[in-house]
Formats: sequence, structure tokens, C-alpha cells
Amino acid sequence: MKPRFGMELHQTVLDNGLSVYYLPNPTFSKTFALLAVNFGSVDERFTLDGIPRELPAGVAHFLEHKMFEDADGNALQKYAVTGASPNAFTSHTMTAYHFSCTDGFAENLEILLRFVFTPYFTDANVQKEKGIIGQEIGMLDDTPDWVAYMGVFEGLYHEHPVHTSIAGSVDSISGITPSLLFDCHRAFYHPSNACLVVCGTADWDELVRMAAALTPSDAAAPVVERQYGTRQNTVAHSVIAHHMAVSQPTFQLGFKDKPLEAGESRLRRQLVGDLAARILCGRTSPLFTELYEQGLVTRRFDSSYTLLPQGACAVCGGDSADPQTVRTRLEQAVQTYAAEGVPEELFTRMKKACYGLNVRVLDQPDDLCRSQVEAAFAGECYLDFAQVFETITAEDVQQMFVRWAQPDCTTLSVVWPRTENE
Repeated sequence: MKPRFGMELHQTVLDNGLSVYYLPNPTFSKTFALLAVNFGSVDERFTLDGIPRELPAGVAHFLEHKMFEDADGNALQKYAVTGASPNAFTSHTMTAYHFSCTDGFAENLEILLRFVFTPYFTDANVQKEKGIIGQEIGMLDDTPDWVAYMGVFEGLYHEHPVHTSIAGSVDSISGITPSLLFDCHRAFYHPSNACLVVCGTADWDELVRMAAALTPSDAAAPVVERQYGTRQNTVAHSVIAHHMAVSQPTFQLGFKDKPLEAGESRLRRQLVGDLAARILCGRTSPLFTELYEQGLVTRRFDSSYTLLPQGACAVCGGDSADPQTVRTRLEQAVQTYAAEGVPEELFTRMKKACYGLNVRVLDQPDDLCRSQVEAAFAGECYLDFAQVFETITAEDVQQMFVRWAQPDCTTLSVVWPRTENE
């Protein structure tokens, strides 16, 4: 493939459907590999073998934890011997396993490919994991930022599974069994539903050979139809409130957007969404400066744009003594940009800033691999962002603000300080 930003991209699709990408960069001190499956916390309802299935919340995250165990030991222990740094994460839309290493790449890659595609679940190890994940859930439930963040999805969506916590609840994971995990692994952990991205220093031919040899080749991909509930344009709740031991309120404000349309570029929508969020209330935006100088927000304020299967939204928030006033100001700004458009100087400045942030990703192997996986699952290439940016206009951003400005399309999630009586 033609180099972009001085970077080459090698790519292929194996006979079993696994997509493999390699981004050579000898300037990195370590080589980073990420193997992801297109299965996240929102994939709770699906049809497998013609039979409708509904998973308890938290299964994708639970499965991530259990995949490290093999009949011959734990993958983390194997990595401890090689000296690699492994980890994994579950998001709304994917489950990913990764490692970085300075040497022994082939040995570490073999460990990764073997444990991800080799399920090993027993009654004993599943039961043990419930206690471990239960403690993790307890810590999340005691984290005000997380409670506010999950609350905004609870308010934005009526039926979409994004309104439930990625890790689930102690009650929801109690019903998880080895049989259920095997079914989910068979449904979603097929190579055709996975993507391997490597960034750093590796041998491309050897990488492809190993990926082909160490991933399943004899089983056809199962037919899985996913369901995310009936789409509704308005939010489920205008306000979500919790009370916790915090010194001042922390909040998240969500603007509901329309899902991706058939044939629409995911990469382009993400870039437009990120740009709109930055124009609205990014750290160098006029509104953030005003709110900060007036003491209504702190430096912990942040904003983002999230794409989901059959869903999309912008979320911004942080700490504030008066979240409702901040909400009003943000909603007023959206209404103004929707009606009058974005000033040319502001649009140009923020577009350059967003472009620069994407260029910086090229020097961060973990972010680069994740960005490429997200693009690959949509049939796109992250390195195309430069060409896509050239097509984004102020009118594109204005149309996004028009959608955010529709009635009953915002949710305010607030964690308030506890009172003496609570």
C-alpha cells in the first residue's frame, strides 16, 4: 500500500477471514500487537443457529477475563516468563487483547493467538471469576465519574443495551455458566469476526504465516444476527441523578445523534463528531473559556463523540457546582450553531487542532492499533483520515448541531454530594 505520513500499511485477509494489518515503525522502542473481536457489551441480544439469545449484562467483559486461562496454565503467567506487557479491555463495541515487547515477538504472538481462540471454561474457574469481577463491579459502582458516565447512556437510550454497565452487575453475572461462555465464544470469536494489528518491528511474512497457522481454519463462521432494541429519536430520561460521597457535583451531558446510515463512512462521521464536540466545548473553545472563567467548570472538563451499532451521541462533562446552568449554556450554544452555523475562524482553527490530534495518534502504537481496528471493523483504514478531513466542511458540522438541537435529545446525568440524611 502507498505510504501515508511516511508509514506503510501491510494488510491481508486470511482464508479463515481474519484481517491482519502491520504498520512498520522501527523508531518505536517496543512492538505492539492487538487482537480484537467485534463483540462488546452492547451485543446482548442476538440470534445464533436460528435461536434467539439474550445475554445477562456483562458477558463480553466476563469472557475477556476468562480467556486468559488455558488448560496448561494462565496466559499472564506465560507472558511473565517472556517479559512482555499484556492486557485486555472490553468496550461497548469490542473486546481486545494486546501485548507490547522489546524482543521475542513471535513467541509472544503465539501466546496471544492461542489463548484468544482456545476457550477453556470450567464450573470452578467461572465461579471463582464471579467473585473477582464482583469486586471490580463494586469499585466501579463507587467511582463517581463512572456512575455519571453510565448514567448519561441510561438517560439517552430507551432499549439500547449501552444503557447498562460494561461489566454488568453482581446480579447479572451470577447466571453466567461455562456453557453460555462457550456459546458466545463460538458466536463471536471466529477469525472472520476478528482483527489483528501489529505496530513496530516485525517480519510481515512470518506474521501472516503464524496468524494462518495458529487460528482456526476448519469451522465455518456462524450466522449471527444482532439486535439492539427499537430505535427512538427522543431520550428516555432528561435527568439522571445519583448521590455519592463527593465534595461537589460531577456530571455528564449527552446529545443524542442519529445512527450511521447504510453506506455512510464511520471514519468520516467520527471525525465530524469529534470536531463538533471540540467546537462546542473543547479546551480551547470560546464556551469552555467562558464557563471556566466564571467558575462553572474545572480543568477536568472533557468532551467526546461515541459511535455505537444503531446509535451515536456526544458526551461532555466534569465537575461543576451548577450542572444545570452548564447544561443550559451548552444547549444554547448548540442551538446557536445549528441556526447560524460555525464562524469560519473557529471552524478552521478547531479543524486544524483535530487534525493534529489524529496525527499524534501515529506516534502512539496502542492508540494507533485501536484506531485501525475500529476502522477495519467498518471496512475502512484509519490512515485515510487526512483525505477524509479535506472533505469536511462547516456545513457538515452545522448539520450535526442541527440534529443535537432537536427537542428532547439531551440527558443530564449528575452525581450529587450526599446529604446528612442519606
